[in-house]
Amino acid sequence: MPRERRRRGPEGPRPAGRERERGRGAAERARGSGSGSGPGRVLALAALGALALGCAAWAGAAYGRWSRAARLVTPLAAPRALPDSHNASAAAPRFWGSYRPHLYLGMKARSPRSPVAGLMWMHQLESDVTLRHTCEQSDRLPGYGWLLHDGLRFGVQEIRDFGLALRTDFVKRPGGRHGGDWSWRVTARPTDTGAPASLVSLLFYVATDGQGELQPRVEDKTRLAAVTGTSEELGHFTVTFRKPSGAGTASQHASYNYLQATSPGLHRVADVVKSSLSSRFVHAPPSGPRQRYFGLDTYRGPPRDPAKPPRTQLLVHQVTLHLPCQLEVLFESGSVTEAERPSPLAGTTLSRELAKHASAFEQRFEETFGLAHKGFSAAEQAFARAALSNVLGGLGYFHGRSLVRAPQGEEPLLYPERPLFTAVPSRSFFPRGFLWDEGFHQLLLARWDPALSREVLAHWLDLMNAEGWIPREQILDDEARAKVPPEFVLQHPEVANPPTFFLTLQQLLAQGEAKPAYLRRLFPRLQAWYDWYNRTQAGPLPYTFRWRGRDTDTKLFLNPKTLASGLDDYPRASHPSPDERHLDLRCWMTLASSVMADVAERLGEPATEYQHLAQALSDNALLEQQHWAAELGTFADYGNHSRAVGLERERLVVPPGQPRHQLPPPRLVRVVREPPRPRFVEALGYVSLFPFLLQLLQPDSPRLGAMLADLRNEAKLWTPFGLRSLAPTSPLYMQRNTEHDAPYWRGPIWVNINYLALRALHHYAGLPGPQQARAAQIYHELRTNLVGNLYRQYVASGYLWEQYNDSTGRGQGCHPFTGWSALVVLVMAEEY
Repeated sequence: MPRERRRRGPEGPRPAGRERERGRGAAERARGSGSGSGPGRVLALAALGALALGCAAWAGAAYGRWSRAARLVTPLAAPRALPDSHNASAAAPRFWGSYRPHLYLGMKARSPRSPVAGLMWMHQLESDVTLRHTCEQSDRLPGYGWLLHDGLRFGVQEIRDFGLALRTDFVKRPGGRHGGDWSWRVTARPTDTGAPASLVSLLFYVATDGQGELQPRVEDKTRLAAVTGTSEELGHFTVTFRKPSGAGTASQHASYNYLQATSPGLHRVADVVKSSLSSRFVHAPPSGPRQRYFGLDTYRGPPRDPAKPPRTQLLVHQVTLHLPCQLEVLFESGSVTEAERPSPLAGTTLSRELAKHASAFEQRFEETFGLAHKGFSAAEQAFARAALSNVLGGLGYFHGRSLVRAPQGEEPLLYPERPLFTAVPSRSFFPRGFLWDEGFHQLLLARWDPALSREVLAHWLDLMNAEGWIPREQILDDEARAKVPPEFVLQHPEVANPPTFFLTLQQLLAQGEAKPAYLRRLFPRLQAWYDWYNRTQAGPLPYTFRWRGRDTDTKLFLNPKTLASGLDDYPRASHPSPDERHLDLRCWMTLASSVMADVAERLGEPATEYQHLAQALSDNALLEQQHWAAELGTFADYGNHSRAVGLERERLVVPPGQPRHQLPPPRLVRVVREPPRPRFVEALGYVSLFPFLLQLLQPDSPRLGAMLADLRNEAKLWTPFGLRSLAPTSPLYMQRNTEHDAPYWRGPIWVNINYLALRALHHYAGLPGPQQARAAQIYHELRTNLVGNLYRQYVASGYLWEQYNDSTGRGQGCHPFTGWSALVVLVMAEEY
């Protein structure tokens, strides 16, 4: 039975108690001695006793804080779920990859201090330098993303800039002891066919990350022909920059520059490059006009801090030329033998390998998802292949420490140093790991590559601390922190996230892809994680649950956010309190209990507790008792709630003699027009659907028909583009949460929840019951609407989006968002 219990450090309160007993005994002995027993002596002894008691209490409290803080940054005392995850020999096929998803093109190995490679480019304009490097929404590129990527051996990407299109290919070839060789091919062509050929610079770089050595090999004083290097994980290696070619194999005239420099870290590489550019160079082809260009010269940035030695060695190869052109970069491992490398992975050999891998990918894609067999057009199949490829191309390898909020507002704590192999929601806006997103990502990847999903799941569980907590957002290194506002870097140890990895594990079990040996490694961590939710997120009544960490500023926010739920600004009780009961978390814990019971049974472990909780939480009568709002006709959250809140401009009082224009502008603040009281929260939307979404309702439940009616009602949740997140009949539909916070989960269409809805409809359409035919009908309509709109928006914009407008269907929010929006592939394949 879930209960909220406060965990104290070992022997936490006892030192104070022991000191109190010692103090009392000393005072009694002093009084009984008969000497100096006057009132002054008694008062002095009492004061000493009080002082001792106070000191002991302070020491006990300090020890308790220290113990709690220590546990927050202590790894769970259990064997790692994935030992040797960064060992080249143990993970050779996945050792190298496009594991820098925040870059338009980047390469690194899965080791803590891997050397890295990257691409930059810029148009040569007379007075401006616009350097492309990291994926940025502010670049406003017409489109970019992987067209083909198998997550293992190769990838093909198209990048559309203004007046320029790039195709980036990479291929890996196994061999040696360090993950083998790999090669890039970058093909650039102009897109404005009627305009003069653009002068463009392509910049390829190799950099270290804290260890290793790089040496340049320069030809003709300005062309960086190759880089030789060594590192602890990679041994010896060579990176070769081949000369460019134009159409066919003709040599292309180019101007060359190179830079050898240091950087404070990988997050400052682009700054170093920009600070090293000079416009003194001239591009002078044999036939054609001369043109000045910005070229790498010498570093002109701020002076280095001698107290902070540079972390990164950097070598950059710049090629400046007119389009079209093609360039190849070869990485060759020193441990690959001649027999394993019969010829360089370049030219026709590279072309042949690319064609072979592309053909194999397309065949495997059809065998896995069967979209041609289902009648989708060639263009629709290409769209689906790109969606999957961008999830695989969004896999990243990160290594570092989270920053964790300490108890009592002390200095932030450094979490243990850990690696993480994970997909990311968005290469431009969210290029890091998010816990609840990743469970959805792996629903797709588990169909494509179950071994990959098992590895990612194990990586996440290995992030667990001694309490059983996993930070919901993984911001592990300087490159990641460079993309995150400071107020979001600190992770809060009481804050959860939906445990979607139980969805992933449920899927792997159903596929027969979670063998006992694997489950045995995971089980101690699954137990600790599950117990942490039951212990820290318990609600006020048995079998209820409450998200911790809601915003406490009830004056600023129209409705204080619940970031822990993943649904951020979705309307909850207007006044956060310990009496809240959150419907979605209760449903997630029902799923978790069921999966834990299944895993325990498979391993022969005690399963009674998990079975009991799964049975109790699945009891539809108890669910209705705790969360059915009869007056609203739907399931709902419960808490201290006012149905009459709004945002108004605050009224400023102008002090006498002070000009009004010197005052700060009045803020939008919340006004409460009706006192809150305990009640169900009036908000029909995604949270209301959770008993249906996670398939907790019995097929003969009288509530199922009501939920299907709300779902299909155009005045409520139904749109021609998918299910909206909040019904227009709800008071906070499309309402801003603050002056600066636009509505997020208050109306727009989100693909992950629409996928769960289709999954549930497909489930109920397959079960005998009064709603079977209705569920089947709605399923076909919703699937058609969702797939059709996502495909149209992709064709129109070049991207999958974070969310979709519930009135027009247009993509909005960040882009590309090829995290859970790529679940459209499973919807097309009808894989649930």
